[in-house]
Amino acid sequence: MTDNLRRISFLGATSVGVGAIVGGGILALAGVAFATTGPSAIIAFLLNGIIALLTAFSFAELSAAFPQSGGTYTFSKRVLNVHTAFMIGWIVWFASIVAGVLYALGFAVYAVIVLEQFWNFFGNAPGWLTGPWMQRLLAIVASLFYTLTLMRKSSGGGDWATYGKVAVFGILIAVGCWAIVGAPRSQISAGLSPFMPNGFLGIIQAMGFSFIALQGFDLIAAVAGEIKEPSKNIPRAMVLSLVIALLIYIPLLFIVTTVGLPEGGSIVSLSEAQPEAVVAVAAQQFMGGLGYWLVIIAALLAMLSALQANIFAASRIAFAMAKDRTLAARIGHLNQNQMPAPALWLSSLTLIVLLIIIPDVAAAGAAASLIFLISFALVHGISILAKLRSSGSSLPFELPFFPLIPLIGGLACLALAVFQGIVVPSAGFITLLWLIIGLTIYTSLFAAKARVADATAEALDPSLIQYRGRSPLVLLPIANPQNAAALIEMAHTMSPQKVGRVLLLSVVRPPNGEALEEPLANTQAVLGDSLMASFKVGLSPEALTTLAADPWKEMARVAKLHRCESMLLGFSELTEQITENRLGDLLAEVDCDVAILRAPNGWSLANSKRILVPVAGGSSYHDALRARLLASLQRISSREIKFLRVVPTGITEASLKRAQKALEAFASQEVWAQISAEVLQSDNAIESILEASENVDLLILGSKREGRSRAGIGDFAKLLAQKANCAVLIISRQ
Repeated sequence: MTDNLRRISFLGATSVGVGAIVGGGILALAGVAFATTGPSAIIAFLLNGIIALLTAFSFAELSAAFPQSGGTYTFSKRVLNVHTAFMIGWIVWFASIVAGVLYALGFAVYAVIVLEQFWNFFGNAPGWLTGPWMQRLLAIVASLFYTLTLMRKSSGGGDWATYGKVAVFGILIAVGCWAIVGAPRSQISAGLSPFMPNGFLGIIQAMGFSFIALQGFDLIAAVAGEIKEPSKNIPRAMVLSLVIALLIYIPLLFIVTTVGLPEGGSIVSLSEAQPEAVVAVAAQQFMGGLGYWLVIIAALLAMLSALQANIFAASRIAFAMAKDRTLAARIGHLNQNQMPAPALWLSSLTLIVLLIIIPDVAAAGAAASLIFLISFALVHGISILAKLRSSGSSLPFELPFFPLIPLIGGLACLALAVFQGIVVPSAGFITLLWLIIGLTIYTSLFAAKARVADATAEALDPSLIQYRGRSPLVLLPIANPQNAAALIEMAHTMSPQKVGRVLLLSVVRPPNGEALEEPLANTQAVLGDSLMASFKVGLSPEALTTLAADPWKEMARVAKLHRCESMLLGFSELTEQITENRLGDLLAEVDCDVAILRAPNGWSLANSKRILVPVAGGSSYHDALRARLLASLQRISSREIKFLRVVPTGITEASLKRAQKALEAFASQEVWAQISAEVLQSDNAIESILEASENVDLLILGSKREGRSRAGIGDFAKLLAQKANCAVLIISRQ
């Protein structure tokens, strides 16, 4: 989303975090934590809070550096690669949806309690009111309500629900503190004894069970593209939302443990008997029936705000993935209110399907917890990589005590994830199953388009390459000073700005029994002229002179030795001797992309404004390489790019229209700029393309390498390159 769509203020961002964190987790998991480790559950929540704060710092640094929506998915795409980002985005999107399922059902459980009590005023409540399908119906209604609400405006914490639940928890804590002041010391001591019935291991177990109660600050990163002044507001909102959560959790747990117990009871026995209602029962002890109903109200508000926050965040993850073509492009559209309506519906409907088909969401909830912990550990690692690859430049928000915070936080999250996987093996199974489903969908439907979109993004934003730890090298063999300037310009275009490198290679052939000085001097002169041409276009290449009897084999050797990502070759003419023999052998040897420029003397890329790109229907072999090249050309200067497809003259009018529409869609995916697309009817494709190329400056063709034994230029591309009057660039993918 663009800067003019940043509508969420600092308070709104904090509301997203507080809405997702506070309430649902503590009400659902306090009993489990107390049953596991007794009063020391307070320490477990406090330690989880510290780990969450460490994690929030890594999230804050990355969100400030990459202030786009998508959260962990966006970080992975920027620092790792698009395919890994899909896998992470796919499972984090699923985790947010499953968290939404849990909160939707949690709301329904408490809503049924309220409806049942209300009905009992007029008579006995009917059996269907408390049945499982009533709960699912209420959960679906709540999910649809918030989906429709989010169609109209950006939110995420459910502001009224968030403020309401914080106020209710504040009342509970204030009354509880008053009760503690008036309680005898013996009661306080009895409630806290024994403090650690299961030792430190019990605390670790309670941490694993309850960490999800502090998840939610990461949703601020998921909607970062809509937050005003992200470098300032995101870090503050994350930290403040966690501080508010801890200021509620720790006092509330202490109150429940001390003045919330029935006489002679213990927090362990109470939690084992009523794990989901322990907070409500405790409130009833020091506030009577009013306390019980305050907890019910707090639970309803907490579940609603967390439900909305997770739908909100899940939709933004799906939206970010669609913009990168790792999901269907139509999911990345905005409605008339500039809201990502398709992504909202996809997330909401997936949530509703899970509500209907999953009989027991406990395992799915455990899977969500496992996914979040793994993703948090990954974010710590990504923050370290981003810092190391920032080339010493300062980030908008920087972690204190680097790399101590991400190391400690990452190891802690990973340890808790391992614990979760061991204790609840079904969580790992669900995560793996969902990942397999996603990979199947991705490889069959989206991988090719995602590669193209990512190649374009890298060309337009070379910082992507920098943060991914790459420094692409273009190998440029130089032999003829007459075409050096044109080759230098093209190499400058192929080399990513600031992060790419160009290696000029000059090969000296050893003379037969003659002195080496003359050929070496000639080679140095050619290299010197090439360097001067480089400096004129702002390129500072590296230069290498080698001695070899066979320049073609030497080019292949150097390309392998220096691990070049691409090679640029230049010829005045593509003769049969070159295309059939030496060039084919070279293409069979190298493992990099190869571009072959055949340009007339005096041709200049800077003056080439009209570019023709013939494509075959449905072919995607060269799409990513061509998209990177075209985006690089557009980055340097505005061009008129035309895509052309030739179809037989015998096709129907309907087929012609479909071909035109398909070509326009194809072209728009490759080039994020103004383009034109034309489908020509002809039974002689070569002649039609040659005729169309009469009024252009550069013709870009693709040549597919079939393998080591058949790696030459195809006849179609070769004939066009030999006959065209304009400059021709033939690209051959790795």
